[in-house]
Amino acid sequence: MSPSPAARPDDRDVLRTAVREVHAQSGMSVVFAGPVHATPAGTAIRIGELIGARTPHLRGLDVRAGAGLGGRVLADGRPAGVEDYSGSLDITHEYDGPVLAEGLCTVAAVPVLVAGRPRAVVYAASRERGSVGDRVRDALARAARRMTAELAIRDEVDRRVARMTAVAAAPPVDDQPARWEEVRAVHADLRQAAQDTADDALRLRLLEACSRLAALGAPPGPATAPPVSLSPRELDVLAQVALGCSNREAADRLSLRPETVKSYLSAAMTKLDAHTRLEAVVAARRAGLLP
Repeated sequence: MSPSPAARPDDRDVLRTAVREVHAQSGMSVVFAGPVHATPAGTAIRIGELIGARTPHLRGLDVRAGAGLGGRVLADGRPAGVEDYSGSLDITHEYDGPVLAEGLCTVAAVPVLVAGRPRAVVYAASRERGSVGDRVRDALARAARRMTAELAIRDEVDRRVARMTAVAAAPPVDDQPARWEEVRAVHADLRQAAQDTADDALRLRLLEACSRLAALGAPPGPATAPPVSLSPRELDVLAQVALGCSNREAADRLSLRPETVKSYLSAAMTKLDAHTRLEAVVAARRAGLLP
């Protein structure tokens, strides 16, 4: 089976962006990060994204929970830092070899938590001894917050795509209207996720998946270009209306004002030459814009 067009992109791109941001904003010469992964002994961080490194010793390093600075951050779920790595009594020193080979002295790290679960750790370090100031802490905290938000969106997309796949793979049943309502709910959810994500590639995948779902509801026969073109937000609103949402409910789901929803719906109805909400939904389905 070919992968869904909404298949999750590699999360390393999120880590890479965080490392670049912290390097630019913190003033620290070396910034690195790694995702959390399971091991037979528990969990660990595998360092994979680095800026400013002079040696290869940190890349690919597995830091187990509780060991070293990163492992402490992973285990405790909160930021930490040391001003003299080699002499610190607050951390264990299993990783002194690669860390000191890189010449690192001042090191800070922050966990990336999604729904309370650690997903990555981001480090900022320098080769000079000094305090971990507010500038460093703020840069790490901002990067961690952005990563948390993006990974949470991707997790939700995974859930919705799995739901879509399950609906598509389910054997035919007598209650076809209920099945179609599920398809339409997934379609609306995916459109909402596309608006929420900051990842352009993920947004395109989601919108492609939405188009495929919408095409399922088009009348049989040769494909034709839709007679109208609705804006993304007009489609978002119409997808919620198709689920039976009021303007206020659609506004709550889409984080819009009810007046804005009303405006988008009115514009969509005009383009579809519809006089009621129901007529607009039916016309959009006939045009292959909604499932």
